[in-house]
Amino acid sequence: MVNYTIDHLRELESEAIFVIREIASQFENPALLFSGGKDSIILTHLAKKAFYPAKIPFPLIHIDTGHNFPETIKFRDDLVNELGLNLIVGLVQESIDKGLVKEETGLEASRNFLQITTLLETLEVNKIDGAMGGARRDEEKARAKERFFSHRDEFGQWDPKNQRPELWNLFNGRKNYGEHFRVFPISNWTEMDVWEYIKLENIELPSLYFSHKRDCIVRDNVILAHSNFITVKENEVVQELIVRFRTCGDMPITGAIKSKASTIDDIIQEVATTRTTERGGRADDKRAETAMEDRKKQGYF
Repeated sequence: MVNYTIDHLRELESEAIFVIREIASQFENPALLFSGGKDSIILTHLAKKAFYPAKIPFPLIHIDTGHNFPETIKFRDDLVNELGLNLIVGLVQESIDKGLVKEETGLEASRNFLQITTLLETLEVNKIDGAMGGARRDEEKARAKERFFSHRDEFGQWDPKNQRPELWNLFNGRKNYGEHFRVFPISNWTEMDVWEYIKLENIELPSLYFSHKRDCIVRDNVILAHSNFITVKENEVVQELIVRFRTCGDMPITGAIKSKASTIDDIIQEVATTRTTERGGRADDKRAETAMEDRKKQGYF
């Protein structure tokens, strides 16, 4: 890795650590939204660096839809135990059982939209006023509209046309009672930056990100992992493929890619040559042209 790349990564690291420390200083009860994906893992790593040798001074929050990859849940639990952190889990199944949301039905059913209600309730119950996440501006056009400090109203909603200016790294976290902020410390990172940083810092990741054999189905040109959460259509065939995942979402909506990339260097080379966006295989983003922005306006990550 050449020096200018290392310098670039250290600048991104310093910026993210600065934002994380701002969160700790400006908010009374912050938390880190942890999905088990590479971005939230990096965010946890940065938070550990920001407060070392002390422990991370806020909890991790995971919204468990019940449709997670088992590898993600195991990695989450192992990391929490290793770092001695407080983990808060919001269960979508509980929201369904309480009648707060209605389970989708049909072959294309997903719990992705349902987790908005669970997230907002979890933030409210735990009185979280600053929730940081690992979203990056290069992931999707709606996320490209986000500032570092993203204000949410008393209903947890986001207005992309009403955002506060952020000049000279000055962040305004002032809010009215009942409002909160989502904060994105790695907003300026790209997918390539993420993988280069993972290599530089030797960060451990779930095995999902590396090439492996898995039973899959191909639906609408998207490779999905076969699981109990997916109903196989009559014209679909379960087949063993060599794949890896670029993102870690729910099993019914997260597309894999055919890949033999089994090391970080292999993945960096693959990312450098791909023409497909990181979320190009996410079925939830394909429901509508503005699917992500619509979810974010209602309280999504």
